[in-house]
Amino acid sequence: MARLILFNKPFNVLSQFTDDRGRATLADYLSAPDCRVAGRLDYDSEGLLLLTDNGHLQQQIANPENRKWKTYLAQVEGDLDDGALKQLAKGLTLKDGPTMPARARRVPPPLLWERNPPVRARKTVPDSWLELSIREGRNRQVRRMTAAVGFPTLRLVRTTIGQWSLEDLRPGQYRELIVHVPTTSTKRAASRRKR
Repeated sequence: MARLILFNKPFNVLSQFTDDRGRATLADYLSAPDCRVAGRLDYDSEGLLLLTDNGHLQQQIANPENRKWKTYLAQVEGDLDDGALKQLAKGLTLKDGPTMPARARRVPPPLLWERNPPVRARKTVPDSWLELSIREGRNRQVRRMTAAVGFPTLRLVRTTIGQWSLEDLRPGQYRELIVHVPTTSTKRAASRRKR
């Protein structure tokens, strides 16, 4: 069994417990000295962050080879068009190589909490909302993907990782779960039973 914390990381909070530059960290919101972050979320991004006290579960969640879907809501600058959505879904070539195909769709402005500080509104430039699901975890990947198709990200909120989601968590709130983590021997036994 493992402890799993689902945390709604606010904007401009580091995905770690300490910082030598005085920025806000996870320690400002929760005490979990036995837990480690399973996959990070950028300082200027918001939303679901998972922490666990189990190294095996941490690797299952964070290791890109496991291809867990991560879903984001992205507010982008400009009037998002079908061509950009098709490019995102097909996969793009970024500076660090091609991305895997994604799931991309335009969505109406979601009912989210107010961000502090708010996104700067520009009266002459429209914005759009996109739901984007990826199975990778490259540095600033969603922001780089939307910029590559001509729609820079203004606000980014991660809503799900695999089977876990934010649900009704407000920024700074968290929920704890106890989850069963199959051991390697359990997986081998299950694999033998399937044969």
